[in-house]
Amino acid sequence: MKLKQYIFALLSVLFLPLSGNTHTPAPSQQQPIALVGGTVHTLSGEAITGGTVLMVGGKIEAVGLNLDLPAGTEVIDTRGKHVYPTLILGRTTLGLTEIGAVPVTSDLNETGNINPSIRAEAAFHPESNHIPVAAVNGIGVAITGPTGGIISGLTAAMLTDGWTWEQMTLKAPTGLSINWPNMADASARDQAMKELNDAFDSARRYMLARKAAQSKQAIDIRWEAMIPVLEGNLPVMINAAELRQIQAAIAWAEKQQVKMILVGGRDAAYVADQLKAKDIPVMISPVIGAPSRQWEAYDQSYSLPLKLHQAGVKYSIAGEGSAAGASRLAKHAAAAVAFGLPQEEALKAITIYAAEILGIDDQVGTIEAGKDASIMITTGNPLELSTQIEQVFIQGRTIDMTDKHRQLYEKYLEKHRQAGE
Repeated sequence: MKLKQYIFALLSVLFLPLSGNTHTPAPSQQQPIALVGGTVHTLSGEAITGGTVLMVGGKIEAVGLNLDLPAGTEVIDTRGKHVYPTLILGRTTLGLTEIGAVPVTSDLNETGNINPSIRAEAAFHPESNHIPVAAVNGIGVAITGPTGGIISGLTAAMLTDGWTWEQMTLKAPTGLSINWPNMADASARDQAMKELNDAFDSARRYMLARKAAQSKQAIDIRWEAMIPVLEGNLPVMINAAELRQIQAAIAWAEKQQVKMILVGGRDAAYVADQLKAKDIPVMISPVIGAPSRQWEAYDQSYSLPLKLHQAGVKYSIAGEGSAAGASRLAKHAAAAVAFGLPQEEALKAITIYAAEILGIDDQVGTIEAGKDASIMITTGNPLELSTQIEQVFIQGRTIDMTDKHRQLYEKYLEKHRQAGE
């Protein structure tokens, strides 16, 4: 993955007008900042009308009414505006791919089917044009990861502003990504399952040998990466959509005694009781989509979040997976609201619920003292199409609100101005 990243960086220099973004990463927070007078939607409690959020050193120092502000605080008037935590994109290839028709700009797949040691954060490319587009649309954290093979590699929680991948890494790894095989092709399925089970058997033997021999055991980076999974400290993120895939994955995870997160989950409503009983969370991706079977209702995908909510299953809304579609995360949550999911639930599904499932809720997901100052100022509810996101802060940094989409909008707006239209 490193080689591809270097090639991508070289192409970014050679073809800067095409591939390099003009978004300038923000410096770290230098002075206290207070957002004063707006409606603060903490998502951990009731909204605070006329509230204040105080940010100090990249963290939320205090939230409430009539706060005492430190000397030298920059005060931002948010009266008539709304303050929300930034959104969490739970499933994406953001930072790993740029232009689908140019293979060298995509770093998604490695040779072979079993690649547990691949680290998404090390291949993350900060110069991607897709990253600032996501950021100015309110996404503060993106869970990105490779997609190929059976065991793709390790996913990472990445911030959407920063100079380097090291600076942009919030938490890594967040899970081991597994692509469940197609259940319709028995021969291919059995071969894939053999490879998957052999990998876990090898990793388990390696772990036991490492514990017994300690430093005398030769390091194998593939199986070393799987030890946190086998010890129950890191979940497997199983990409599965169809009912038989989901049922087989649940049984497999139980047999392997590993923590499972279901990603995709198109048919999850059919086994909602089982998912709840086994405490398996679902990262729904996508919500906006057509039914997969002729006999299913047209709203099969749109109503899935409501069905899981009613069944008491832990869930989040994870967008649509592609880097180019990252900015549409809120649209998927909005579609779920249109089909019955309570509005507050939809907001939590792209903030705190995602954070809890991914184990980053101590840092992001709500506006609470002690958490990262990853916040956005909006003109209204972010699920409404008419709402404008006026400013995003990531860990207290006031980010550059320009991106390729806005630049093109201004360019062609000027065209119409010049034409007197």
